[in-house]
Amino acid sequence: MSGSEPSWDLYGAFLAVMQEGSLSGAARALGVAQPTVRRQLERLESELGIVLFTRSPNGLTPTDVAFATLPYAESMASLARALVRATSAPEIDERGTVRVGCSDVVGAEVLPSILTELLVTHPKIQLELALSNKNEDLLRRSVDVAVRMVRPTQDNLLARRVGKLEVGLYASATYLALHAEPKHPQELLDGQVLIGADRDPSFNQALAHIGLDVSPRNFALRSDNQLAQLAAVRAGLGIGVCQVPLAKRAPALTRVLPQICFHLELWVVTHEDLKGSARVRVVFDHLVRSLTAYLTP
Repeated sequence: MSGSEPSWDLYGAFLAVMQEGSLSGAARALGVAQPTVRRQLERLESELGIVLFTRSPNGLTPTDVAFATLPYAESMASLARALVRATSAPEIDERGTVRVGCSDVVGAEVLPSILTELLVTHPKIQLELALSNKNEDLLRRSVDVAVRMVRPTQDNLLARRVGKLEVGLYASATYLALHAEPKHPQELLDGQVLIGADRDPSFNQALAHIGLDVSPRNFALRSDNQLAQLAAVRAGLGIGVCQVPLAKRAPALTRVLPQICFHLELWVVTHEDLKGSARVRVVFDHLVRSLTAYLTP
């Protein structure tokens, strides 16, 4: 390793290549010329004294060192974006930028009306919405406030339990016009069209607890994207899972086999270092109140 400390923009070039998969993709993402990205990578490797990518006619292949370095570059990028948000307004002001993390279904189906109400009463707050089914790491400041479906276990977090979210099996009127509604859980595996996850085993494991031994071949459509699953249920493709409060919205879905239900804990979480930020507190408190109402029958 050389005696110089690599510039942050060199790590930005490395991160862009890892995320985009190529020099050209990284250049487009960064808004610079491809040779610029190449020079930045070569300089980073030189200053660190390591090899991050092997070169071939097919492009760049990350080395094991690159994969080991990636989490640190991601943390640097997250902290840099958090710094921008932190300086968007004084802490005592109810204005500035707040980044909210949540699942795709919550972000696309549940939060829009909730955030609309928030911005009506606090128009000087600006929101960033990070949709992911993976838990955003608040300790790395990927987000300022997160809506989570599991109890947070990390230290240094402030968490408020909103309540239990019930999830059931649903079908559309279109589907039920073509298929007899199942009356017994075992009928799900005989003559019904099912929608489920692709690689996420949690739904299959939940069904196994009630005695249904399901495998990927039992599902006519498999996707780990919950929005895609919900769209398929609404379109009448088959029977799939849906949050009970969400199923009541238009277009309304019909619950089948109500004895089959799953419960998820709903939490709103922030980092304890942000408790003094007025804009974060406004968003945090509003989400707690509104999601509590969402869970109320």
